[in-house]
Amino acid sequence: MADIQFGDELEHVITRDEWPLEKALEYLRDETIAIIGYGVQGPGQALNLKDNGFNVIVGQRRGGKTWDKAVSDGWVEGETLFDIEEAVKRGTIIQYLLSDAGQIAQWDAVKKHLNPGKCLYFSHGFAITFSEDTGVIPPEGIDVVLVAPKGSGTSLRRLFLEGKGLNSSYAIHQDATGRAKERVVSLGIGVGSGYLFETDFKKEVLSDLTGERGILMGAIAGVFEAQFNCLRSRGHSPSEAFNETVEELTQSLMPLVAENGMDWMYANTSTTAQRGALDWRHKFRDTVAPLFEQLYDSVECGNEARIVIESCSAADYRDRLETELAAMANEEIWRAGSAVRKLRPEASEN
Repeated sequence: MADIQFGDELEHVITRDEWPLEKALEYLRDETIAIIGYGVQGPGQALNLKDNGFNVIVGQRRGGKTWDKAVSDGWVEGETLFDIEEAVKRGTIIQYLLSDAGQIAQWDAVKKHLNPGKCLYFSHGFAITFSEDTGVIPPEGIDVVLVAPKGSGTSLRRLFLEGKGLNSSYAIHQDATGRAKERVVSLGIGVGSGYLFETDFKKEVLSDLTGERGILMGAIAGVFEAQFNCLRSRGHSPSEAFNETVEELTQSLMPLVAENGMDWMYANTSTTAQRGALDWRHKFRDTVAPLFEQLYDSVECGNEARIVIESCSAADYRDRLETELAAMANEEIWRAGSAVRKLRPEASEN
């Protein structure tokens, strides 16, 4: 393990140098990895594992768009593509990558094929942590592990094809075989992780649900809209409001933060920007801090999980989701964004 010092706290991480792909392949040479679900995480993880030389099959419900996507990605029905139960029967490692609602719906069909010695793999701690609500309680005699890439399956695949990696957390919930550690780390390297840091199922889901509702998606969308609407109400054009709110952040400033940190980004902007940002960041932090505490409490008590289960299990969920996303796309800020993106130099050259 590599050690990273965070102030007074020492954290152990696993890198590709100490656990190279060759080592991962050796550990899993006799395993068949069954990817169950081909929606968000499934394609990226399945294709990365396949390209890295692991024995991979896919299990998916027949007749839908995701089945067709699996076929278009090169998975062959009856050879590497099966219905869910058949794939679980054939697999020794079951990567359970259906949506949280999908995991609940398919659990009875999957559970009966989880024979002793198999490994059940998650990329989200939701089903296990909130098992009283989900009903997902793994049988004894199997390993239960987690690898959670810190990003979308699309990003995982894209970075893999660029020769890079997406950092992932890993956890062991149940070690029945004595080989859970070797299995989970090898899988983490196999799916294309940059490095792996240890967590547990509960911490993963609490941080994940907080992050998604917070700075990663919910909070940033809300802040975007608030600033854009403020500028528009004060007479600024859609183009100016969008560029000052979204385009400059995503295209210019965030790459600088990713490169060397927030302080480095500040150091590479004008003195006017530096001063204003340094003065106002504390005001924003102190204003939203109570909201984050409220959010975390809602996640920790299980309220957010129950909302997800009830909402996403409804028969009309997909229709309602499409309506909500269409409404978002029709907001002025994102209509302006669509127009601005078409004016980017790379867009006009294609």
